[in-house]
Amino acid sequence: MCGRYDLSDNPAAIRAKFGVPAVPEFAPNADWRPTNSAPVVRLDADGARECVLARWGLVPGWAPDLKFGNRCINARAETVARLPAFRSAYRRRRCLVPVNAFFEWSGEKGQRSKWRISMRGEPLFALAGLWEWWQDRESGDGVASYTIVTCEANAAIAPLHDRMPVILREADYPRWLDPGADPQALLAPFDPDALAIARC
Repeated sequence: MCGRYDLSDNPAAIRAKFGVPAVPEFAPNADWRPTNSAPVVRLDADGARECVLARWGLVPGWAPDLKFGNRCINARAETVARLPAFRSAYRRRRCLVPVNAFFEWSGEKGQRSKWRISMRGEPLFALAGLWEWWQDRESGDGVASYTIVTCEANAAIAPLHDRMPVILREADYPRWLDPGADPQALLAPFDPDALAIARC
């Protein structure tokens, strides 16, 4: 599971890292949470990269309301291609979720430890995401939303949690974003030696 992350970098850093022409203004935050609106990178109608703000917690177009997204902050790699909430976005609307780190917790309730997980030598990186567009039937207002794809934990994270977000290498960004490409092979645990883990 990935339920919190750090994106403290500013729009200029995202623009440079992900090759987008502009990034919407947002307040950098070391503790992004579900239902927050955060930057994601996706392809526009012409196939060019763009950065938009989207609500964390994917809401498919057929959902009755935005609350549906509260249970869709993560999508499991093992089932993302077939579950109704995610399968359309997995085929057509994949995105990159820029982060500086993500968090996991370990230990018993009441004595839990918080851990910050980042990439060695890569202060800004991307998690695999899916995005959707939902429109309120009464007001007509639309909301972009996203989820983070998770997979089995690697050897470094397994002592803390049995799941981890799918981390994408920069060389794999085009394949993940391309709706014509098969991204299944990318949905795998990342190299544990590439991660830095610190107690918060």
